[in-house]
Amino acid sequence: MRYFLLRPETLFLLCISLALWSYFFHTDEVKTIVKSSRDAVKMVKGKVAEMMQNERFGGMDVLDAEFAKTWEFKSNNVAVYSIQGRRDHMEDRFEVLADVANRSHPSIFGIFDGHGGEAAADFAKAHLPEALRQQLLTYEREKERDREKDKEKDEKKERVGLSYPSILEQQILTLDREMLEKLSATYNEAGTTCLVALLSDKELTVANVGDSRGVLCDKDGNAIPLSHDHKPYQLKERKRIKKAGGFISFNGSWRVQGILAMSRSLGDYPLKNLNVIIPDPDIMSFDLDKVQPEFMILASDGLWDTFSNEEAVRFIRERLDEPHFGAKSIVLQSFYRGCPDNITVMVVKFKAKASEQ
Repeated sequence: MRYFLLRPETLFLLCISLALWSYFFHTDEVKTIVKSSRDAVKMVKGKVAEMMQNERFGGMDVLDAEFAKTWEFKSNNVAVYSIQGRRDHMEDRFEVLADVANRSHPSIFGIFDGHGGEAAADFAKAHLPEALRQQLLTYEREKERDREKDKEKDEKKERVGLSYPSILEQQILTLDREMLEKLSATYNEAGTTCLVALLSDKELTVANVGDSRGVLCDKDGNAIPLSHDHKPYQLKERKRIKKAGGFISFNGSWRVQGILAMSRSLGDYPLKNLNVIIPDPDIMSFDLDKVQPEFMILASDGLWDTFSNEEAVRFIRERLDEPHFGAKSIVLQSFYRGCPDNITVMVVKFKAKASEQ
């Protein structure tokens, strides 16, 4: 008899019988529990259905405490959306400097993703865009003066003098020296990436230090890289680090001296003293008449942890009519995909030639 009662079939029948007895003889209590369970299931299913239906996340309010700290910027053709996300501190910074009224210098766009604290990113945001603006104003005035005096002299100046790439390189390296001097005085080991774009009527010039990234969408929807990440595992970077006497090791990701997950940055004075980390930017220039762009994306690596260049371009292209040109939507989508980092995305729409005239 004991073995019969312990058989699985017998136990199953006993459980069913007990459940039926409870339902019919304790109706109110059981029905309340069942109804509450059903309501909870309906609520969860409703939330899931709502998120699936609103996959694009356009216009979704930022209510979750996890990313309640947000920063945003919006102008005629530029939108930025930035969240602290799952990090304890917000170390991303961005800047937009545009002279729309006078058009006396190219527009300046910057993304600075700090690490080891906020000091380096704050310093870059506070000093680099304005230093670039002043240098560009001087450069444009000199070009105009030379053009008025002698066209041939102007052409010679273009060949041997300053240019947008040389101005970017000069100002970034100068900024790094000033940053190291300031931060090392207080033993502050903070560092930052530096992704800066200069946009004029006919030319786009992009300088990059670190692993923030830019990508451009042309008129056909193709994703064109504006920068390439500086990572320790890249052959060129690995050889340079080894030649300087350094090493890279893997601890979740490849790191220089087992510390930094990028091979170039601004700041990071202890590693700069070893020459294993350098501030030298890679610079790319684009003829806008040839490229015929629709928009560009500049973003911290938080976005690129969850999106490829091509996927980001497709995502934004479908949402350019949103208030933030898709920047807010893609940031929230990246967060929902599990990005653990701060996320900052800047979308710059290019005006059609007809509208510029």
